[in-house]
Amino acid sequence: MDKERLHSLKELEGRLGYRFNDVAFLDRALTHKSFVHESKTPPLDPSEKLANEVLEFLGDAVLTLAVSHLLTLAFPDAHEGILSLKRSHLVRQSTLAHLTRELQLEQHLLLGKGELLNGGRKKSSILSNTYEALIGAIYMDSGFPQAMDVVRQHLTPYLQSETNGLHVDDHKSLLQEHAQRLHKQSPKYHVLDESGPDHDKRFQASAIIAGEVKGTGWGRSKKEAEQKAAKKALEELQASNDSVAPSQQNPPPKALPAGEGVLGGLFNAIIMRLHFFRKPWFKTHR
Repeated sequence: MDKERLHSLKELEGRLGYRFNDVAFLDRALTHKSFVHESKTPPLDPSEKLANEVLEFLGDAVLTLAVSHLLTLAFPDAHEGILSLKRSHLVRQSTLAHLTRELQLEQHLLLGKGELLNGGRKKSSILSNTYEALIGAIYMDSGFPQAMDVVRQHLTPYLQSETNGLHVDDHKSLLQEHAQRLHKQSPKYHVLDESGPDHDKRFQASAIIAGEVKGTGWGRSKKEAEQKAAKKALEELQASNDSVAPSQQNPPPKALPAGEGVLGGLFNAIIMRLHFFRKPWFKTHR
């Protein structure tokens, strides 16, 4: 790494809110595979020829766990499905690409000439992958607590933002996801009844999936009634799922020894991946 590149990365660290113990991790996170493929002269240090793909893979796991943990802290009473929807919005490609632009990571991204000519610095796929690689690099440099702290810094403005359209009591969004996944169609809502004087109206609405009423609810407005109907529909669907005969259900998963609840499966699914990549022989040469 030449002095100009080192100076550029040191300047970037100020925007990231994190100082690397080994800046080689940051350099690797900002090295696209197209740059490596087009490099004609092999580097003196073999580790410097590595692109950011493995750090991206690792960062995806770290980011998922960190965001899941932060969401459970921000919304302790939220339904698991709502947390899952919020997480998907926070870690989706467009959000991560936006974060990359805010941090100006693309200005330090090493790309091959062909990718540059194809507008690589503006491609959301490349930008989102770069942010994941950055989080993977921070994890490798300092471990998970520090990586999660950086994610918290970067995502705090988004955690409770209304721009993602999802709230703790947004049962309609959760029912929408369920209906699309199982029936390939959106639920429909109908106002069944209204009562009371004009200044104190009450509305009753129904939630319908595939032509069948799944739930009804009352509210002071049509929107509130629809939310109540969606909540009832979700409860009915959950009860129906629980009542399925064991022979019709998928084999139950093995009990988890630790990390139960919303984060349980996620934690146990990726923690081995994180420990694997923290092994000394994976680290770049110091």
